Amino acid sequence: MNPVVSVCDLVKTYPSGNALDGVSFDLEPGAIYGFLGRNGAGESTTMAILTSQLFATSGTVRVFGEDPYENPRVLGRMCFVRENQKYPESMTAAQALRAASLFYPGWDHDFAERLVADFRLPLKTKVKKLSRGQLSAVGVIIGLCSRAEITFFDEPYLGLDAVARQIFYDRLIADYAEHPRTILMSSHLIDEIASLIERVLVIDAGRIIMDETVEEATSAVTRASGPTAALDRLARGPRVLERRTMGSAGALVVHGIPNESESDLAAQSGVRLEPVGLQESIVHRTAAAAAATGPELTPSSMEGALS
Repeated sequence: MNPVVSVCDLVKTYPSGNALDGVSFDLEPGAIYGFLGRNGAGESTTMAILTSQLFATSGTVRVFGEDPYENPRVLGRMCFVRENQKYPESMTAAQALRAASLFYPGWDHDFAERLVADFRLPLKTKVKKLSRGQLSAVGVIIGLCSRAEITFFDEPYLGLDAVARQIFYDRLIADYAEHPRTILMSSHLIDEIASLIERVLVIDAGRIIMDETVEEATSAVTRASGPTAALDRLARGPRVLERRTMGSAGALVVHGIPNESESDLAAQSGVRLEPVGLQESIVHRTAAAAAATGPELTPSSMEGALS
């Protein structure tokens, strides 16, 4: 099956430096991807180039096998919704949704009405008077109801409160089950979207450092906790990502899955082994990648950047 999006050696250069530095990845049809990274890592820039809103400095982009730039055959099959999405301020919320519906032949009016009710969106209120959460609701309604073959969500749901975000996640996964398409969503709320996404792309300093299934990403990092002396025997080598000690006990985070002999040693020594969550895996591996290529970053500082 051919990818619907193919990116090869994508570079975007500004006077201050490279926003993208050789980005390459494919998106397959009928899958939900998480596109994750620190603030300014390159997610928004990549999405803007894929949707022909920015020029790349070099590299190639193919969407449905074609160059998307000024290509109505391609652009009409994609929907891009971002956090700071702009709408004409004179429009009401209803007019913004109606205008969006004209761009997408697969627009589902009934679904839009249900989502308006779910998010309690005041349709008669002008866009300029909508709250941040209400503007976010407009964006996610457009993204879901467009039924575009490829939908890019660049954190338009950040303005939603926890209840509204859960409504979005529930409606997204239910609608995707009935109408499969390719969805690429960026978010700093990694653990919230972990159950939605099938594959994760992690970008750092303009480079892709992870391109894995969620299962691969979470199993790639293991936490060991138990007696300090026993942890010492497991802590040899470059696989150690983090170590914390509190008296005679401690915790160790390592890259990879312990082999059989290490697992046996852990069991005999009273050490508990467990996989970490998606966010913790990404935090540790991003910190390790940054330490290998630039100034050292601690996992605690990465946690703040990704949350």
